[in-house]
Amino acid sequence: MTRRVVRTAISLEPELLAALDRWVAGRNSRSRSDAVRSLIRQELGGRALADPDADALGAVTLLYRHGTPNVLQRLTAAEHRWGEHIRSTTHVHLEGDACAEVIVLLGRRREVEQAAEELRGVKGIVGGDWVTTAPALAGGRTGHVHPHPGDGPRRRKAR
Repeated sequence: MTRRVVRTAISLEPELLAALDRWVAGRNSRSRSDAVRSLIRQELGGRALADPDADALGAVTLLYRHGTPNVLQRLTAAEHRWGEHIRSTTHVHLEGDACAEVIVLLGRRREVEQAAEELRGVKGIVGGDWVTTAPALAGGRTGHVHPHPGDGPRRRKAR
């Protein structure tokens, strides 16, 4: 399906245009228009996620040492508590005893963030971070539909 585009013009100071051109080249964009569309989507995505009940997709990256006692059992228990939100996990062995886990979550933004924070807080996790995005920016939805009574279930922190 070909999307119709509408041409428009913008006025920029020379310094801002030069900065835009450097950014376009650095991110391997096809054009200024492609880069500006990306910036607009990023801004709109942030606004869409301002609502804690917004449809969200999240990715959590966790780092831990494989030999840490009970870390895998604690992490698995936490993942099971959020199982209805988890769509994918990937385990990566790094050099030495280090491991990484990447977890993809779907749901309301508030739930995705609660799950991410609980997973990062598992005893034995030494680091990690998470990001969220609004699937609507790509014209999609998470398809995450199940009853959400009140604020959702209370989650117990993994120890």
